[in-house]
Amino acid sequence: MAKTSIKRTGYGQVEPNHLSAQYTGQIYAQLPAMTIDGDTKTPIAQLENGQFLKYNYAEGCASVTGDGEWMLVFNEVKLYDERRQNYKDFCMKASDMCDKTIYPRLLKTNIGDIFTTNTFGANTSPDLEVNGIQLEAGDKLYVGADGFLTATAGQNYNGPVFQVAQVYNLGDMQPAVKIQRIQ
Repeated sequence: MAKTSIKRTGYGQVEPNHLSAQYTGQIYAQLPAMTIDGDTKTPIAQLENGQFLKYNYAEGCASVTGDGEWMLVFNEVKLYDERRQNYKDFCMKASDMCDKTIYPRLLKTNIGDIFTTNTFGANTSPDLEVNGIQLEAGDKLYVGADGFLTATAGQNYNGPVFQVAQVYNLGDMQPAVKIQRIQ
């Protein structure tokens, strides 16, 4: 089977096919999104749906570094057409927030959870095209050090593992993958 290039225009999208957090209540939104550099914490400037952060309650923030479990950023659902339930891209920016700090909605993913996404790397504009990665059914995905899904596990990786179940398109006809958490 040939690999498909998952590239997108705009911000990352997530279509929740079966996310158990929506039923178990494993949704966390109390901590600010921060980068941690030693003792210094700085608000994260932008978050996209489909990105991952660690919910680090001891540090008092959600971040890509430190302790805590990787959780899926699923901030807000915007619909293209409410009759068809087609989702559109969405990005939270600190500059749009009253206190310049993002308080993301993070969903704990469990083994068996399924969602569709095209989020494989950051974007800075809703009009820019992001070159993604080449994927096909059966490929494994891991959370990279930047919080975005990648096809390569980092050294000593101990986070969630996802498997591509299907390659197809989102409601706006952009390429995407349906993935399932397997570890």
